Amino acid sequence: MGLLEVQDLTLRFGGLEVIDHLSFDVDEGSIVSLIGPNGAGKTSIFNCLTGFYRANSGDIRFAGKSVVKRTPHEITQRGMARTFQNLRLFRSLSVMENVMSGMHCRTHMGALGAILRSPRQRREEALIHQTAEECLDFVGILHYKDRRATTLPYGDQRRVEWARALATRPRLLLFDEPAAGLNYEEKSRFIDLVRRIREQLRITIFMIDHDMAMIMKVSEKVIVIDYGRKIAEGDCEEVQNDPKVIEAYLGREDEEAH
Repeated sequence: MGLLEVQDLTLRFGGLEVIDHLSFDVDEGSIVSLIGPNGAGKTSIFNCLTGFYRANSGDIRFAGKSVVKRTPHEITQRGMARTFQNLRLFRSLSVMENVMSGMHCRTHMGALGAILRSPRQRREEALIHQTAEECLDFVGILHYKDRRATTLPYGDQRRVEWARALATRPRLLLFDEPAAGLNYEEKSRFIDLVRRIREQLRITIFMIDHDMAMIMKVSEKVIVIDYGRKIAEGDCEEVQNDPKVIEAYLGREDEEAH
């Protein structure tokens, strides 16, 4: 039984079937990637998994329980966190404050506790601060904690988003196009980070990216979709040599050219 189980998932927008009876598993402790040509439905799948889209049919089970009717906040509380293809940082907040916001799903004290400043409230605030610092240190930008997040170089802004996702204390972390806009050195550091997240924090990784070289370096299993359907699944070598995958990326060869 996988940590994440997707069973016969279907999503339609009007008459267009974006996800077509899709099934796959992500085992706990693994690094799995979802790939496919542009428009294949990859981000729509992530949006269904994390509650931003409601599938028309099928089931999504996380840690043995269905999450298809849960809100994004509830799914995050259960231990599934994500990053986004486009950066979503709070522009007016510092790096530290952005990462602390990720702890919101784990806090318990309400407005009254904040007003009264009870010992429990102070302990919770101290824990939020400590967790945010630990996450920033883990991704390598603790020294930027007091800077406004949007003043950082693009690659470091990505790291702020990764640290914020880690601050939710996930069991499963979904990366949506994490290498987009990164240079070669930054991509190498990201590969190292993914491995450390799995080995040191024991977090399962599921990601989308178009950088095939990076995907093949870090993934243990690759799921390939085209037009919302799964066309291949297996280790990197199996997927790279699958005729359906080659056809999806390169198109059918013109028979008359042979």
